[in-house]
Amino acid sequence: MSHEFIILLITAATLGFTHTLLGPDHYLPFILISKEKRWTPAKTSFFTFVCGLGHVGSSVLIGYLGLTFGVELYKLKYLESFRGNIAGWMLIAFGLMYLIWGLRKAWKNRPHKHEHIHEDGQHHVHVHTHVKSHSHFHFGDLKEVSPWYLFIILIFGPCEVLIPLVMYPAAQASAYTMMLLVGTFSLATIGTMVMAVALGTYGYQFLRFKFLENHAGIVAGFSIMLCGVAIQFLGL
Repeated sequence: MSHEFIILLITAATLGFTHTLLGPDHYLPFILISKEKRWTPAKTSFFTFVCGLGHVGSSVLIGYLGLTFGVELYKLKYLESFRGNIAGWMLIAFGLMYLIWGLRKAWKNRPHKHEHIHEDGQHHVHVHTHVKSHSHFHFGDLKEVSPWYLFIILIFGPCEVLIPLVMYPAAQASAYTMMLLVGTFSLATIGTMVMAVALGTYGYQFLRFKFLENHAGIVAGFSIMLCGVAIQFLGL
């Protein structure tokens, strides 16, 4: 293995690591939804891994097809930019839907009193919420399908640096070189996603704010929507 190729591998790993950390859509939605849904660490890591695989795999597929059919690099970059634009709007829409769902849940879950007067004159009051007493699943409930929304969004979300900075120089050498570089980039990206989400969910448990605990759906939806806005309009 040449010195130049080792540098190329290090570059691929560094790009995978940095582009993941600089993109909050790679980890923030998973942290917030994991908190709201009270996922176990294993389940959180699993969904993060699956979404990361779809995220990287879509760009790898597009890059491979582009190289196979001789598509110019600038056209592939334009396609990735177009996909990124779609993903940004999808993330905003998903955050807004989750926010609305969280507000609806908080409204239904607000404590309210019922007074009861018995024949013997005894009087008592009990407090309850409708969400806890009406907890069976309805098909299409946003809370249940949210991981798959994220999966679709991340499939549309491109790895902007993968095609021009990793796959193109790899294609100039050999298929083995390209596969090794893409594999290094993919492992760095997915590994960083899982690590960032694990650290984020661990740190979140130390935030002891009552509003966060009682309105996790609202916080998740609003934060995810802001994440989409930052990506769409600030280029994060």
